[in-house]
Amino acid sequence: MAKLSSVNKNEKRKRLVKKYAGQYARLKAVAEDTSKDDDERLMARLKMAEIPRNANPTRVRNRCELTGRSRGYYRRFGLSRIMLRELANKGLIPGVTKSSW
Repeated sequence: MAKLSSVNKNEKRKRLVKKYAGQYARLKAVAEDTSKDDDERLMARLKMAEIPRNANPTRVRNRCELTGRSRGYYRRFGLSRIMLRELANKGLIPGVTKSSW
């Protein structure tokens, strides 16, 4: 089980990303639009810098839904490798079977 503070910090980041998503997307589109003049693009970049650092989507860490473990994460299932194996062996994940050859 991951530290509860790490999990809570990541949840706070997810909320911030959701809150600022529209504003961040608009400013990013203006900043990357080469048809706009340089001053307008610079102003968009400066406004992006005023948005909280943790509102950037790249700061959110993928974590296991059950344990909070950040490493060995499978996006398809939203679980860490350890929990995926445990649940698959118990037959709790539909369509997943243990392979042997």
